[in-house]
Amino acid sequence: MPSVVMPQRRSRETSFSDEEEESSAIASAAAKRARLNLNGDAVSSPSNPPMRNGYRSNSDEASYQETLSRRRTKAKHQPGSIVRVKLANFVTYTAVEFLPGPSLNMVIGPNGTGKSTLVCAICLGLGWGPQHLGRAKDISEFVKHGEQEADIEIELAADPKRHQRNPVIKCNIKRENNKSTFSIDGRPSNKKTVIELCRSFTIQIDNLCQFLPQDKVVEFAAMTPVELLRSTQRAVAPQEMLDMHEELKEHRRKQKAVQERVQGDQDALENLESRQRAQADDVQRMREREVIKKRVGFLEMSRPFPLYREAQRAYIEAKKTRRQAAEEFADLEREVEPSLRALNDKKTYQQQVEAATNGRRKIVQDAEKAADGIDRKLKSLHERKGELDAEVEVEKNGGKDNRKEAMRLEQNIVRLKKQIEEQPPDLDISGYNERIREKQRATEDASQKVTELKSRQADIGHRGRDKGQRVQQARQDLADLESQAGKQESKLKNASTDTFKAWQWIKQNQNEFEKQIFGPPIVECSVTDLRYVDQIETLCQRSQLLTITCQTKNDFKKLSNILHDRLHLAEINMQHMEGTLGNFPPPIPRDQLDRYGLTGWALDYISGPEPVMAMLCANVRLNSTGVGDRDTTPEQFELLQDGPIENWVTRRSSYKIARRREYGPSATSTNVRDVRKAQVWTNQPVDMRAKRDLQENIEGWQSELAEYKKEIDQAQAEIEQIRTEVRESQEEIKSLHTEKAAKQKAMTEIRALPTRLAQQEQKLAAAQQSMADMRQRLHAIANKQDELIHERAEAAMDYATAIETLQSHHADLYEAEIMRIEANSDLATLIEKNTSVQNLLAEKRGEVERAAQEHLRYQVAAKAMLANVQALLRVPDEELQEFIHELPAEQSSEEHEAEIESEKARLELMHEGNDRGVIRDFENREQRIRKLREGLEALKEELESAEERVRGVRERWEPELDRLVGLISRSFGENMKEIGCAGEVGVAKDEEFEDWSIRILVKFRESEPLTPLDSHRQSGGERAVSTIFYLMSLQSLTRSPFRVVDEINQGMDPRNERLVHRRMVGLACDISSSISTNHRNGNANGTANSSANANGKVNTSFDSVTVNGDVVPNGNVDEDGDGAAEAGDGRVGGSQYFLITPKLLPSLHYARGMQVMCIASGEHVPEKSEKLDFRGAVELARGLRSTVAVR
Repeated sequence: MPSVVMPQRRSRETSFSDEEEESSAIASAAAKRARLNLNGDAVSSPSNPPMRNGYRSNSDEASYQETLSRRRTKAKHQPGSIVRVKLANFVTYTAVEFLPGPSLNMVIGPNGTGKSTLVCAICLGLGWGPQHLGRAKDISEFVKHGEQEADIEIELAADPKRHQRNPVIKCNIKRENNKSTFSIDGRPSNKKTVIELCRSFTIQIDNLCQFLPQDKVVEFAAMTPVELLRSTQRAVAPQEMLDMHEELKEHRRKQKAVQERVQGDQDALENLESRQRAQADDVQRMREREVIKKRVGFLEMSRPFPLYREAQRAYIEAKKTRRQAAEEFADLEREVEPSLRALNDKKTYQQQVEAATNGRRKIVQDAEKAADGIDRKLKSLHERKGELDAEVEVEKNGGKDNRKEAMRLEQNIVRLKKQIEEQPPDLDISGYNERIREKQRATEDASQKVTELKSRQADIGHRGRDKGQRVQQARQDLADLESQAGKQESKLKNASTDTFKAWQWIKQNQNEFEKQIFGPPIVECSVTDLRYVDQIETLCQRSQLLTITCQTKNDFKKLSNILHDRLHLAEINMQHMEGTLGNFPPPIPRDQLDRYGLTGWALDYISGPEPVMAMLCANVRLNSTGVGDRDTTPEQFELLQDGPIENWVTRRSSYKIARRREYGPSATSTNVRDVRKAQVWTNQPVDMRAKRDLQENIEGWQSELAEYKKEIDQAQAEIEQIRTEVRESQEEIKSLHTEKAAKQKAMTEIRALPTRLAQQEQKLAAAQQSMADMRQRLHAIANKQDELIHERAEAAMDYATAIETLQSHHADLYEAEIMRIEANSDLATLIEKNTSVQNLLAEKRGEVERAAQEHLRYQVAAKAMLANVQALLRVPDEELQEFIHELPAEQSSEEHEAEIESEKARLELMHEGNDRGVIRDFENREQRIRKLREGLEALKEELESAEERVRGVRERWEPELDRLVGLISRSFGENMKEIGCAGEVGVAKDEEFEDWSIRILVKFRESEPLTPLDSHRQSGGERAVSTIFYLMSLQSLTRSPFRVVDEINQGMDPRNERLVHRRMVGLACDISSSISTNHRNGNANGTANSSANANGKVNTSFDSVTVNGDVVPNGNVDEDGDGAAEAGDGRVGGSQYFLITPKLLPSLHYARGMQVMCIASGEHVPEKSEKLDFRGAVELARGLRSTVAVR
C-alpha cells in the first residue's frame, strides 16, 4: 500500500514455488520441444518476438487482437451470475475491471495484490455487510488509504423472463460517515432493495456453502452438523424445503407442548379421581348432616311465624279490653256530673282570688325596688365621705414625710459643712499605674504565647484539612470507581440489547453452570493506562467486545440453548475458552521493544478476568501486538517487517503484516488502519488495584489525622493553662483599678462637697414649699365634706317616704292573701266531700289508660313480628319458602322451640368436623374432574391434529431431503473416489427436528473404516479436501448462480491439491477427467482474462495466461480449434465458480470453459498497462528457464 514502506519484490528467477522443483526435469524437457499451437501442432516462434522488457511491438498488436476476438466464447452467463466487476479506490485498487467467465474462474496472484479484494467487492457491492467477510469491522475501512470514497459496480446476468438487460448495481462507500449508498441501473436505491434483487437470483452471500471468503474458512470448518444441514438446504434446496423444515420444528415444539399438557392433565385427573373415591362415603354422611343443619337453620329462621300468631291473638284481646274500659268510664262520668258542678264553681272563684293576690304582690315588689334604689344612693354618699376622709389622712401623712425629709436635709447640710473643714487623704496614682503596667506586660507575654500556640494549631489544622480533603477526595474517587460498573453496563445495553439481556440473566443464574460465566469485555475488562485506550479499543472489533466467555463445553452448549431457544436472543457472541494466559506468551521479552519504538504489549495495558483475557489473546492477539505512544519511523518499520512482531498499534495507526512463507521472507504485505476514538472504555470499570491503593491511602491519612488531633489537643491544653494565668493577672489588674478608682472617687467627692452642700440647701427649700401646698389641699377637702353632708340629709328624707308607701302596699297584699286562704279552704272542703267520686273516676281512668297501653304494646309487638315474617317471605330461597309454607298453622312457639331442640339433639349424635370445607372441596374437585375430562378430549384431538400436521409435512420434506442428500452423497463419494479415498453423506435423524444434521463420513486409508469428519480424527489437509469436495458436491444441485471459495487449497499437500483441482475443473466445466489437457505434453486449453490496478496507476488488462510455460490466449479454448464453445453443448455446465489462490502447482488440468484471471498489481505496473505483453513475458520466462535447465 502507498501508505507504508513496501519490501523489495523477489526477482523472477525465485518466483516459482518449491513444489515446481518436483517436476523440473519434465519442465526442462518441455522447454526443449517445439512450441505447440492450440491444436497440438508445432509452430515456429513469432516473427515479432517480445522485447526484453516484456512489451510487444505495435506491428503485432493488430494480429493479437484478431486472435482474441476470433477465440471469444459463445457460452452465456446464467441469470444472476457476475458478468462484470468494476472497482475504484477500493482497498488496494485505484481502478480495475474484472470480466469473469460463466463457468470456473481461477483468480491467481501473489499475496497482497488484491485477490481477496475481489471477494470483498462482491460481498459489499451486492448489499451484504463486512461481517460476512471476517475482516474489517467498518465498511469505511475498505476505502483505499488516502481516499475519501470508493466505488463498486457489479453487472449481473439478466433473467430473460424478468429483465431486458443486465442489472447493474453500484455501491458508493464514504469514509467520513462510514456509510454506503446504492443504485440499480443508475436509479438511486437502498441496501434492502439490492438484497431483494440478489435473493430473486438465489444469491446467498451469507451462506458459507455458496460464499466462503478466506477469513471465513475456519468458521465454515467450525460449523456444527446442524448448521451445515441448514446451509446445505439453503444452497441446493428450494425455499419451500427450508420453510417445511422450520414448519416441522414449530409443529414438533407445539406437539411436545401438547403432549406435556396431556400427560400433566392425565396425571392430575387420576389423582383427583382417586381422592374422590376415598372421600365419597364421608361426604355422603356429611351431606346428611348438612340437611339436618339446614333444617335446624330453617326452624330457627322461622321462629317469627308462631310468635307472630301469638302476638296477633294477644293484640285482638287487648283491643276488646280497651274498648270495654272506655265505655264504662263514660257511663260513670254521666252519673257524677251534678256533684262536680258546685266544685267547679268554687274552683273558678279560687282562681280569681289567686289572680288578685298576685297583682298586689307585684305592686309590693315595685315599691321594694324603689326603696332599694334610695338605699343604694345613701350607701354611695357614705362611701364618698369615706374617700374624702382618706384623702385628708393621705395629705396629713404626706406632711409628716415632708417634715422628716426637711429634718434629714438639715442634718446633711450640717455634716457637709463639717467635711469641708477636714483635710483630704493622700493618693499615689503613679504607683498604682506602674503595678498595673507590670501585670499588663505579663498578660501580653502570655497572650503572645497563646498566639504562637494558636498559630501552631492553625498550621496543624491546615495540614489536617489538607489530609481530610485528600481522604474525602479518595473516598469520592472510590465511589466513582464503584459506580463505573453501572456505566459500563449502560454502554453494553446501548451496544447490544440482546447481549445486555443475556448478561443480566447470567448474573442472576450463575449457579446453574459448572464454572463461572464471564460477561463481555465491555463490562469485565478495563484499560489500566488511559493514554492507550484508543489503541487498545481499535484492536478489538464489536463482536469481540460483546463476546461472552464460557470455561467448559457443557456450559457453552447449555448457555447457547438457553439464550437462543428460551430467551430468543439473536445477537449473541459466545466463545468457549479453557486456556490460560500462560498459553499466550509474547514473541519477544518486553525489554526488547524499545528498539522497535514500542512501549509494551497490548496485554500490559488491559486488565480483566484471566479467561476473558485469554479469549482476547486468542482472537485479537493482545499478547503479541505491540503498543507505542509515537508514530513508527521508517527505520523502525523496516525492523518490524523483518522482526517477529506482526501486529502493532501506534498513536494514530494500526499495522498488520501478512507473511507468505512459501514465497520467501520478503513476501509480505502490510495493512494499515487509522486508530479510532475510544467509545467503550472511556469510563473504566472498577480497577481493583486502584481501589486497594485508595483504601490504603485513606487509612494512612486517617492515622495522620489522629496524630494531628493529638497535637492540637496538647496545644489546646497549654492554651487553657496560659489563659488561666491570664485571667488571674486580669483579676489582679481589675483589683488595682478598683482600689485606685475608689481612692480617686473619694478625692473627687471631697472636691465636690461645696456643690453637694448647695444642692442640699435647694432640696430643703423645696420641702418647705411642699408643706405649704399641703395645707391648701386640706382646706379644699373640708369644703367638699360639707357639701356631701347636705346631700346625705336629702336622701334620708326620700328613703323615709318610700318606706311608708311600701308599708301601705304590704297591708293590701295581706288582705288579698287572707281572701285566697279562705277560697282555698272552701275548695278543699268541697273536694273532700267529692273524694269517693273522684277516686272512682280516677280508678276508671287508670283502667282505660292501662288497657290502652296494653293494646299499644301488643300492637307494636305484632307489627315487629309481622315485619320479621314479611322479611322471611321475601328471602329468595325456594327451599326456605317451601319449608315455611309447610309449617303447622296452629303450632305454638313452645312447640316450635321443642322441635328445634329435637333436631339439634339429632345433629349432636353425628360426628362434627369441617363438613362445609370437605364438601366444598369435594364438589370443586368434581367440577375440576369434569373440566379435565373435557379438556383432555380437546387436547387429544389437538395432539392428533399436531401429529397429523407433523406427519403431513414430514412426508413431503423427508423424502426430498433424503433425495438431495443422496445426490450429494453420490457426488461426494465419486469425488473422494477420484483421489483414492471414500466418503458418503447422510442425514442424522433425531426425534427433534431441530437436531437433524448432516453426517459426513470419510476414509483416507484403505485399512480404516468410514469415520465422521471432525477435527479429532482427520488432519487439516484431509479436512480441507473433504470440505472442498463437499462444496463441489453441491455444484450440480446448486440453486446459486455463482460460488466463491478463497484459498481453500492452502492447507493441502501437492498431491491432494492437484487431485482436487482436476476434480473441480471437471465438475465446474462439466467434463470428465479423461478430456483434461496434459500440459506435460504441451496441451493447454483454457481462457484468461484479467485487469488490475493499484498504487494509483491504471492496472494492466491482459488476455492470456501462462500455464506451466504455455501461453493460452483469452477466450474459451476448444479441441477442434474453431473457437466456439456453445453453452448447451455439454462441455460447459454448473454455476459460475470463483476459486481464489495465490499459487498454482505445475501440470494442473485445464478445460474449455475455464477462465484464469492473473492479478498483476503493484508499484511497477506502467501507466499504459494495456500494452503490457504478458505473452512475451511468459515466453521470456520460458527461455530463461530453458537456459537454466541446459546449464
